[in-house]
Amino acid sequence: MNIFKKTIPFAIVAIPLLGMASASMPAHPAYPEMTAQADSDSVSMGTVIDEVIWVVGDEAILKSDVEQMRMQAAMEGVKWSGNPDCTIPEQIAVQKLFKHQAIIDSIEVTDADVAQEVEQQINYWLEMVDGSRERLEEYKHQPLSQIRNDLRDEMKDRQMVQKMKMKLVEDIAVTPAEVRRYFKDMPQDSIPFVPTEVEVQIIQRTPVVEQEELNRVKNELREYTERVNKGEASFQTLARLYSEDPGTARRGGELGLTGRGTLDPAFATVAFNLTDPKKVSKIVESEFGFHIIQLIEKRGEKVNVRHILRKPVVSQDAIDKTLVRLDSIADDLRAEKYTFEQAAPLLSDDKDTRNSKGLLSTNMQTGRISSRFRMQDLPPEIAKAVDTLQVGEISKAFQMINQRGKTVCVIAKLKNRINGHKATITEDFQVLKDVILQKRQNERIHQWVVDKIKSVYTHLNDDYKDCNFEYEGWNK
Repeated sequence: MNIFKKTIPFAIVAIPLLGMASASMPAHPAYPEMTAQADSDSVSMGTVIDEVIWVVGDEAILKSDVEQMRMQAAMEGVKWSGNPDCTIPEQIAVQKLFKHQAIIDSIEVTDADVAQEVEQQINYWLEMVDGSRERLEEYKHQPLSQIRNDLRDEMKDRQMVQKMKMKLVEDIAVTPAEVRRYFKDMPQDSIPFVPTEVEVQIIQRTPVVEQEELNRVKNELREYTERVNKGEASFQTLARLYSEDPGTARRGGELGLTGRGTLDPAFATVAFNLTDPKKVSKIVESEFGFHIIQLIEKRGEKVNVRHILRKPVVSQDAIDKTLVRLDSIADDLRAEKYTFEQAAPLLSDDKDTRNSKGLLSTNMQTGRISSRFRMQDLPPEIAKAVDTLQVGEISKAFQMINQRGKTVCVIAKLKNRINGHKATITEDFQVLKDVILQKRQNERIHQWVVDKIKSVYTHLNDDYKDCNFEYEGWNK
């Protein structure tokens, strides 16, 4: 867990690993060594190292990039439309165009967000190989530490690309009248199918951590502060050894330049009030645990700090007591002593749902708030709890780890189930609006890529000039 209160929407993509290469290419200012040489396929000491197959701006695409993405797609079950020998390098080339523009437009991403996404990608890969670090290292032919280091630059590029795309389409809007016209003119066989969705209410209670455990964590942090002040160890070393924020621990606890609005409020208050880089802050309690913080620098409205996070461990006895209490609440709800809508604001300690009477909702990438979830989009423990419920039924109490990394106990009510169906203008207005919005965004992005190809130096090997590419202009 990290102390950021916001997360970047996450989608798994294949990540090509870059390497060193040279190849037979026309001269280019960024690659002066790439002058035409007959049959020079990147040979060094008689061994083929790699081959540059495409250049976009001042960046090369290697044959190994394409093969790495192909292998990753096979691992994740991704199917390519068209000829993958053409589709894969074009996809990489398009990402290079977005990156090129992102650099021009000074698009920034934080180290903390990059680190978080690196961990998400690695965790996803570990799930693909049944959690086996050894199998992942064998598949990648690298130790996990090297995999993580290689991913960092790729994830940074990926976030820059995503932010660049969002900037290009941020002014596109769709009016209700346009949605109605679009639906009226849409052929029946083109009306989108809306998969089964559910609406779920929860009451959450967090087990109380014993005072002895809180004291233990605070004493550890006081000890770290004392060691730094005495010069016995650096803050960075202690963060690497003891911090329970995996996203920053390996960087010595460093967050990177960050704005106040993306941080936990209690953490931000202390971080932005620090003035002396040699001093360590008082102990700070956030929704993620307890921290000590050290200033690195302030730059305008942003601050860069290091921190060490320690999380108190909740006892099984406390968990069991909370589960019993929630089961008692569930019994009262089933007996209709009060309603879920009445109970959630009073009894739930989940600040994200208690003000909405326990109703789960999510901030979609479209920017809208929706209470409808596909089962696979719910937290797995909640999905399992409501899967067999009838509408209106309440689950038994269960425990889970929430998005802040804390153990919590929950009861869930299946408020509504909307079976899969073809979209209608009355029931699925937002779905249809999103279809139109996505279509216009795709058209804007497509035309931008076509125009960008005309203004950026590109060169591809003759082997790819007969490809049927999605975007015109590569072969000119």
